[in-house]
Amino acid sequence: MKVRKAVIPAAGLGTRFLPATKALAKEMLPIVDKPTIQFIVEEAKASGIEDILIVEGKSKRSIEDHFDSAPELEQHLQANHQDRLLKLVHETTDIGVNLFFVRQPYANGLGDAVRLAKTFVGEEPFVVMLGDDVMHDTVPLTKQLMSVYEQNHASLVAVKPVPHEDVAAYGVIAPIAEVSPGLFSVRDFVEKPTPADAPSDLAIIGRYLLSPEIFDILDRQPVSADHEGQLTAAIDTLNKTQRVFAYRFDGERYDAGDKLGFVKTTIEYGLTHPEIQAQLRAYLLAKAAELAGK
Repeated sequence: MKVRKAVIPAAGLGTRFLPATKALAKEMLPIVDKPTIQFIVEEAKASGIEDILIVEGKSKRSIEDHFDSAPELEQHLQANHQDRLLKLVHETTDIGVNLFFVRQPYANGLGDAVRLAKTFVGEEPFVVMLGDDVMHDTVPLTKQLMSVYEQNHASLVAVKPVPHEDVAAYGVIAPIAEVSPGLFSVRDFVEKPTPADAPSDLAIIGRYLLSPEIFDILDRQPVSADHEGQLTAAIDTLNKTQRVFAYRFDGERYDAGDKLGFVKTTIEYGLTHPEIQAQLRAYLLAKAAELAGK
């Protein structure tokens, strides 16, 4: 069955970015001039996704507003012949995919957010795209997962090697074998192991392609006190009854989920931005020389 739908969980409280996220969804924090969530939606569109469900929490109305029309702003830009800016505004409204929204009543974790997409997904395979991870490659990562799915019709989890000392921040796979280049059969999916206990350095990153059977598992799964690892645990259970592969992503992953990662992501995007790339590069070179002289 063709993969047509994506789910973007965006209901987190964004506590790592307080006070900025007190009244603003963290997914709306701009990377130069584009909200993080727009990168995710654009990746979905470029991959051939047709319908997207964004799972929101309270105080996330700014996400809906971003993808809605803004008549007063559009009229102002048109009256002042600011055609380039008007085009940018129209591109966020006419995004080219169908957007749907649902609210997660309580911050009960990632697994619960995905569970709320059950009616939206129905009996189809679907993609889960986390807004903290901005991916860059010639072929979008979501499209890569969809292409692999067309060949093996099995659920997939995107992974990428991380430094061994960092594995405790991720879900990690225990691979069985590399069945084809970059594709691994998996014995276990382990949430945030200690470096001493980690079965590998292949960490789960923010893209999943899942069969709808995951919803029955999420419905039965007890909610842990800290809500950590719900989705990883459900995928591990799914792997006991049907194959779940891990797909190694060789492109660039930018983690915008914490302060340092967000700043790095902003710099990387800024270095490709036509308006500021030259000035930013010159600034960074000058700053590097200054720091080297201290």
